[in-house]
Amino acid sequence: RQFPGCGNIVTFSQFLFIAVEGFLFEANFGRKRPAIPIRYYFIMVAMFFTVSVVNNYALNLNIAMPLHMIFRSGSLIASMALGIIILKKRYSITKYASIALVSVGIFTCTFMSAKQVASDSSLNEEDGLQVFLWWLLGIAALTFALLMSARMGIFQETLYKQFGKHSKEALFYNHALPLPGFLLLAPNIYHHAVLFSQSEPFQVPGIGLTLPIMWFYLLMNVITQYVCIRGVFILTTECTSLTVTLVVTLRKFVSLIFSILYFRNPFTAWHWLGTIFVFVGTLMYTEVWNSLGPFLARWRKRLKEE
Repeated sequence: RQFPGCGNIVTFSQFLFIAVEGFLFEANFGRKRPAIPIRYYFIMVAMFFTVSVVNNYALNLNIAMPLHMIFRSGSLIASMALGIIILKKRYSITKYASIALVSVGIFTCTFMSAKQVASDSSLNEEDGLQVFLWWLLGIAALTFALLMSARMGIFQETLYKQFGKHSKEALFYNHALPLPGFLLLAPNIYHHAVLFSQSEPFQVPGIGLTLPIMWFYLLMNVITQYVCIRGVFILTTECTSLTVTLVVTLRKFVSLIFSILYFRNPFTAWHWLGTIFVFVGTLMYTEVWNSLGPFLARWRKRLKEE
């Protein structure tokens, strides 16, 4: 909120931390050979790096964080659409209905956000048009990143089928190989590092260390991002993909609600309706209702026995 364009320094810090951790504990200081040929990782990394940078810049184009979250919640549907086009997959009526529901939800939130941008910038017609055009560019960037992310998922799926599942290895190379690419963003990263250093001092509770508050926020972001990535990795090895999708979807929903309430982001009844469509559609896609049915039946049976 204080520095809307700081996405690059945040992403660079996350990538660097995860790459260093992976180099020490996964790659064994570079001595462990990758199970998947390195050339495939370069293709995957190009997609991953592009998606991360484009998503960052979208926040700098008058895109509010709630709309950003809702748009990215459509990743499952984008993956399904590209699966139909590229892999020639076919799905049930329920899954096609979930596509329609999520699409309507995203369209509703996007349309209402467009009206807000137009009304907020209506004082000066020329400036208002410029702000609206930048917002449209932000929507285009989000759409491109969504489709590119889905394409990367399909590419990753085909690699896992061919070479086996190596999620931790992929996590390391996806974060280590793009690091030189951040040299292209070095001026922007350095600029925000200077701004971070000029932020108000903050005393870290418990240890008494004083540092600029933006560096403290960045440190907390890197740590929580690492926990998130590790948590998803543990889920993918211990649970079904349905459970992973459900947990990630619920996490996005909680993040959205927190963003609206804590930061007082503008959110109308139409936005809530669109959000409900997105998340109900996602739950329909995961067919969580089918999994809950047997669980509730066992629970009722146990209650009767007691």
